[in-house]
Amino acid sequence: MQTSTKGFFQLLKSLKWPVKITIIAIVLSLLSTVIGLIVPLVTKNLVDTLTTTAFNWKMIGVLLVVFLLQAISGGVSFYLLSYIGEFIVADLRKKLWSKVLHLPVPYYDQNESGETMSRITQDTTTLKSLITDHLVNFVSGIITIIGSVIILFFIDWKMTLIMLISVPLSVAIMMPLGTMMHKVSKATQKEMASFSGLLGRVLSEIRLVKSYRAEKTETVSGNEAIQNLYRFGLKEAKIQAFISPFMTLIMMAILVVILGYGGLQVSKGILSAGDLVAIIFYLVNIIVPFAQMATFFTSFQKAVGATERIQDIFHMDSEAVELEAKQPLEDGIITFLDVHFSYGPDKKVIDGISLEAPPGTVTAFVGPSGGGKTTIFSLLERFYEPDTGEILFNRTPIEKLSLRTWRSKIGYVSQESPLMSGTILSNMTYGMTDNPPMEKVIEAAEAANAAMFIDELPDKYDTLVGERGIKLSGGQRQRIAIARALLHNPKILLLDEATSNLDSGSEASVQEALERLMKGRTTLIIAHRLATIIHADQIFFLEKGKITGAGTHDELIANHDLYREFTHGQGLS
Repeated sequence: MQTSTKGFFQLLKSLKWPVKITIIAIVLSLLSTVIGLIVPLVTKNLVDTLTTTAFNWKMIGVLLVVFLLQAISGGVSFYLLSYIGEFIVADLRKKLWSKVLHLPVPYYDQNESGETMSRITQDTTTLKSLITDHLVNFVSGIITIIGSVIILFFIDWKMTLIMLISVPLSVAIMMPLGTMMHKVSKATQKEMASFSGLLGRVLSEIRLVKSYRAEKTETVSGNEAIQNLYRFGLKEAKIQAFISPFMTLIMMAILVVILGYGGLQVSKGILSAGDLVAIIFYLVNIIVPFAQMATFFTSFQKAVGATERIQDIFHMDSEAVELEAKQPLEDGIITFLDVHFSYGPDKKVIDGISLEAPPGTVTAFVGPSGGGKTTIFSLLERFYEPDTGEILFNRTPIEKLSLRTWRSKIGYVSQESPLMSGTILSNMTYGMTDNPPMEKVIEAAEAANAAMFIDELPDKYDTLVGERGIKLSGGQRQRIAIARALLHNPKILLLDEATSNLDSGSEASVQEALERLMKGRTTLIIAHRLATIIHADQIFFLEKGKITGAGTHDELIANHDLYREFTHGQGLS
């Protein structure tokens, strides 16, 4: 737990603080606290005056001024503290969002997007709650308690000692409860992240859920997660239900003892009535912060648990974020040298692949599913690093090239052709730092055979495509993806089953657009429909991560039995 607390303060230290506003807020908060310590003394004098002389209007005026100053300083400091909390958490969320976007693809293979969303939203909100609602109140509460105790010593030291006996008892009971609360809070946040993951997964695939009548199954899964959160919430409540009443019980017991003892002292003439009133005020000044500390205690444990998960993300290795190279990469040969890759100890996917793709040529990959074709593309885009072997571009290992520059050379069109929620225009220009002129956009749409259907839409290029482009057909999404690739003007083109999910009419239109896109580019194609790659400059047949055949279509027909079977099945022999 000590390490967790240390990590919490390290995170706070690393964030961007509005220093001037923080100082002003602390000063105002301390001013409000000091004024709160003065009020009982003014009240004491007022009460003692009432018992001896006529009504003292001057003292009433002083008391009103003190109350007014306390209200103003308290209100302004509250706003400033809220500002600081929002400012700090905004900075944390920006850093966390940037970090998440630069995490490598294997992170997303292992973590659900909903869980990551929970880190950015809920965990940071927990930290904000601590800073805004509790942290400064805790500090001012400590000052109030210390100040009240010091003043009480001057009024009656015996009474103060009676009160201080309760402190070691309270601490002894609170420490183990704190450890319990830390564990429960951490487990609660983990369960909440898991629940967010479930929500993200199910809601993003709601059509699949409904198509296979899985509402009942997902209802059960959701109810289990909700029930787990309910149980953890009850555990938190049980600990909190003990902490708050216990603190109140201790303080009320002290209050009863002090009132009894103080009343006796007043009757003996040792204390004045004003002294007793001041003592009661200072006791309240001590009781209220103690009660708030119980809440702070809970919030602090939650924030520490949330910080652990946030720090876990910050400690992960990011992809390189170097700027693009000043000199653009020239066209060159792509080379795989004895490349091996596996997704895990028992999941070898690429097993010693060596090949060359000269500039301006079309290289095709065919073979049974699971042979490693798509993984070749992922390695080429540097989503993953080879276990052994090298991938070269112009005889230079691609890991030595600027990642941004390298990926800017690559255009990717997949069978899914994912679109972002937004307009057709925003999807066509997605990832471009400078928006191209509309003439260029229309020119790309025409080359991709997309302009005709876009012009028929009511809002044309401002048409919303829906989540993941669901409002468009598969062929329309493909043509938008091709138009996007044309606008980016890549030197290397990766086509992954780009026409496999289309009807014959859409396929012909998309195929024509792809042929325009491929002109003058180094193209690598994955296809099950061999008609799309029959004219490729070279074809590699992949089986279980190995190249078992290489050559042109005619050469493979003559020399590769399995390739011949593939082509016979599609009437291409």
